[in-house]
Amino acid sequence: MPALDLLFELDEIDGSPQDINAEEASDAEEESSIPNKSDSERTGAGSDSEPDADGWDGFDEEEDGLDPANPQASEDAPVLADPEKQSSATRYIPPHLRQSAATEQGESEEIIKMTRQLKGQLNRMTEQNIGSIVDAIEEMYRKHRRHDITAALTKLIIDGIASHSILLDSYVVLHASFVSAMHKIVGIEFAAYFTQTVVSSYERYYREMLEQPTENDSETKGKECSNLIVLLSELYNFQVISCILIYDVIRDLLSKALTEWNVELLLKIARNSGPQLRQDDPSALKDIIQIVQSKISGQTNSLSSRTRFMLETLINLKNNKLKTNAAPGSAETAERLKKYLSGLSKKRHVLGHEPLRIFLKDLHAAESKGKWWLVGAAWNGNPLVDRLDNAPQEPRKERSDNVLLKLARKQGMNTDIRRSIFVVLMSSEDYLDACERLAQLNLTEVQQREIVRVVLHCCGKEKAYNPFYTLVCQQLCRTSHSYKITLQFCLWDFLRDLGETNVGGAEVIKGAQDDFGSSTGKAVSTGKMKNVAKAYAWWIAKECCSISILKPVDFTILKPKTRVFLRELFIQLFISSQASSPTDQIVTKDTPLARNRAAIEQIFIKATRIETLALGLLYFLGEAFRDDSEDGRVETVKWAVEVAKDTLRTGMDVIPNL
Repeated sequence: MPALDLLFELDEIDGSPQDINAEEASDAEEESSIPNKSDSERTGAGSDSEPDADGWDGFDEEEDGLDPANPQASEDAPVLADPEKQSSATRYIPPHLRQSAATEQGESEEIIKMTRQLKGQLNRMTEQNIGSIVDAIEEMYRKHRRHDITAALTKLIIDGIASHSILLDSYVVLHASFVSAMHKIVGIEFAAYFTQTVVSSYERYYREMLEQPTENDSETKGKECSNLIVLLSELYNFQVISCILIYDVIRDLLSKALTEWNVELLLKIARNSGPQLRQDDPSALKDIIQIVQSKISGQTNSLSSRTRFMLETLINLKNNKLKTNAAPGSAETAERLKKYLSGLSKKRHVLGHEPLRIFLKDLHAAESKGKWWLVGAAWNGNPLVDRLDNAPQEPRKERSDNVLLKLARKQGMNTDIRRSIFVVLMSSEDYLDACERLAQLNLTEVQQREIVRVVLHCCGKEKAYNPFYTLVCQQLCRTSHSYKITLQFCLWDFLRDLGETNVGGAEVIKGAQDDFGSSTGKAVSTGKMKNVAKAYAWWIAKECCSISILKPVDFTILKPKTRVFLRELFIQLFISSQASSPTDQIVTKDTPLARNRAAIEQIFIKATRIETLALGLLYFLGEAFRDDSEDGRVETVKWAVEVAKDTLRTGMDVIPNL
């Protein structure tokens, strides 16, 4: 979550909206105090009226609509307006509710229009034009919110496949290949959301089939389950998910009774993805066959023909004798689409390479333990928080943008651009939501530099390291190279704050005098140095910026604070090179770390292009890590230092004892 420590200051600022119901109450009180007037008072006529010149004596009692039996009651009866029309005509809507209602209406209309466009693209999609359809939807991702596009696409595809009729194999194959293409282009977030929704839809239809065991309903729900099972199998064939999830679905079916539909679903998986399952994990397939044989042992004579056929299919699959079930045309279509997907990875930059290696239990626990397969979305649970959830909670004050703007001014955000960026960071749900909302600010290239400065300011102000800011900058660097340049200049500004006045050159120093984020002359705290060191270590390890950004540093005459900062930077750099998530940077003495030599070599080989930088790094690594006895990570750090020094020596072809 973004900026937990910074948000603690919100309680000191009063931003609650004023009560606006007093006016309505006073209006109602005035209406109730108005007396009812009789017909004569309303018309202004007296009771003893004279006849007119034409001899007309007025209305009769019956013509007047008065009740002869009870004239007083009819006389005193007030004339009331329709209460529904009156309430709708005079109802007061507060201004802030009017704005929110208009916003919701506008968003819903925009989503409806977007869904129609997506449906039109999917309806036109064929094997021949899948490339243009993918490009068109990728363009829509740039214009709309990513989650809205992902949710709408997922719903349209699942609703189209989970129909009551039996679909052609080519239809499912085409849409599975489309999902695989979006996985590569959009990223793992799309594939994760789509897979989780498919599995939950399949399980929901399966439960409905069990709850309604009538023949017609069972057949209908069974077809939906069957179609979604085929979709899962094709997602596996197109490398969107791994065999782990497919085997978990098979084990879940085998844990229940071998009914006709369970056997049918097992056959669907075996005949669509059987050969690939055998190739990826033959030992798991062998275990599955043993489970089936143990369930049907002693029931050989009472087995149905479909169950016997399923057992024969699994045995033939284990012995590599299973014939392909797909029609020749469908098999050729799948091969052509796989060639298209492989060519997609060669022609353009892709964000998703490997299939999702998630278990079925991971999907079931996603709401309680998070999604470990997405960076920054894992959650191991907190007993204290779980205990507090059950306790009665006081209603919390609604934090509005005005309150965040006050906090932004308190944090020194002295321009509207910086304050807007700060509000987005503080109010975002996660780093993806933050990047999406930052893109909607429509900042110019010069204004976008302020994003990195605000992120570094907030990162340094946190009491403990918050990976949220690291992930925000990492995602931004994937979209534009200009963010990488800004990271470099911001590091030079930070080094000048530590006392390295020669870093960055005279012209850069002259133009960097600003009252926000750099060259302030104030003392830099130890906590800020550690937070910034961890952030830059992750960015260097993940190629958001290169180690060559240290080229203006003179490692032989470092200030004491700069020496402490760089030592922490390299320690975190070694750890980040072996980690898959920035949360893995928080390690202890007993934390096991992988030793991937190639990852460290890939980082430090870039420094050999600049001779002075490589020599400076060799000198600093030899001096700063001479004694690491007080560090709990001593073994891993010592190993990483030697790998880095060997890489620098080899790249420069210098003597080993340097």
